[in-house]
Amino acid sequence: MPTTAIVWFRRDLRLHDHPALTRAIEAADHVIPLFVFDEPLLHGRWPCANRTWFMRESVAALSADLAERGAALRILSGRPANVVPAFAREVGAGEVYVTRDAAPHGRRRDRAIADRLAADGIAFRQERGMYVHEPDEVARVDGGPFTVYSPFRRAWQALDRRPVLRAPSRIRGPRSRNAAPDPVPEVPPPSADPALLPDPGEAAARHRLERWLDGPIDAYATSRDRLDRDGTSRLSQDLRWGLLSPNEAVARTEGAGDGRRVFVGELAWREFYAHVLWHHPRVLRESFQPAFAALVWADDEAGFRAWAEGRTGYPVVDAAMRQLRASGFVHNRARMIAASFLTKDLLLDWRLGEAEFMRHLTDGDVASNNGGWQWTASTGTDAQPSFRIFNPVLQGTRFDPDGEYVRRWVPELAAVPPRRIHEPWTMSDAEQAAAGCRIGTDYAAPIVEHAAARERALAAFAAAKAASDDAGRASP
Repeated sequence: MPTTAIVWFRRDLRLHDHPALTRAIEAADHVIPLFVFDEPLLHGRWPCANRTWFMRESVAALSADLAERGAALRILSGRPANVVPAFAREVGAGEVYVTRDAAPHGRRRDRAIADRLAADGIAFRQERGMYVHEPDEVARVDGGPFTVYSPFRRAWQALDRRPVLRAPSRIRGPRSRNAAPDPVPEVPPPSADPALLPDPGEAAARHRLERWLDGPIDAYATSRDRLDRDGTSRLSQDLRWGLLSPNEAVARTEGAGDGRRVFVGELAWREFYAHVLWHHPRVLRESFQPAFAALVWADDEAGFRAWAEGRTGYPVVDAAMRQLRASGFVHNRARMIAASFLTKDLLLDWRLGEAEFMRHLTDGDVASNNGGWQWTASTGTDAQPSFRIFNPVLQGTRFDPDGEYVRRWVPELAAVPPRRIHEPWTMSDAEQAAAGCRIGTDYAAPIVEHAAARERALAAFAAAKAASDDAGRASP
């Protein structure tokens, strides 16, 4: 009897360098590709119209790519723990192949599905593919997990990488099924401007990678923090959805030059945060550092709304938040500036910012987003020290010196001269009139004074640390 295997695509919407797909083709006579619109994920803790739209369009592109190779993508909707085992029984599959998921929700889901499949005598095969090295493969000499990036990267870099796999030219499907691929369900439109969203699908992602490697990457070490330049790869959503293999990205990136070295380091940061989440899933609910678990955050709904809507009166912060809403993306330096303002200047809980970013980011990844927020808030692993608080004026002056980034996203300030662009409240009445921008009317006045806010944050973090130390000394 011919054997049948299912390849269940999730965050691996590609054909190149796809170990689960390759193994299924090698092991079975017939391969059935499957995608499930996972209702708990689509409507759960982190719903996002931008991500859902990008995923949907990438699934449509994957379906077309599979059809060209002779395989019809089956598309189901519902709870995977119910629909995947039922579908496997229906088609007589002996094995279900997936790319291993490292997030807590995915791990729980896959354990439940593996158990249900096993009860029917169906094997659940988890292959590598979401990371260069799996989160539990990288370990200290004593076998424990890392909590500091630099030694993690050294250990990560020292591990052997698997070979990059070719995309299959032909996929053998069951002869009894010659129907067209299943239709891809419609989803709500993105909340961002569609013209500002990246083209979905593997072919578009590979085009972005080629463009990046064909020159811009060489300047990455010096240009990556500049907000006014196109100095980043814009591959984050492609890695998040597995349109690109990180293993292939590293293999093709490594080489001479600081730009390539620094870019590989950024890919390692992505894997470091996945490593932290794998070993410490509690970080999705609480601060990694117990010393700041009891930090007293402010209660300021008006301040949060002003931050989220880009009305803080600090141009570079407002530009970042408006870029997020308009395009579903934020430059990494701008993410850090905006996060520092929320958690330090406004002294608001980092979890509020984490959720706001996940509501809009096309590249929203629970591990990277959580890790970045906790790093900036000084509550996470290998975090920025709590006494280091970004000055939004100095950050803007340094990384957007002429104000081009600000003017793009905060058009009220378009005519403000460069020397005033990052602190427009210092303009005289005459300067405001000349710029056509009245502070407090056309553009918000600062909602906090940075120096005073900095002192408040320092005191709050110091008090939390002192309380933690006292509690530690009091415990037996």
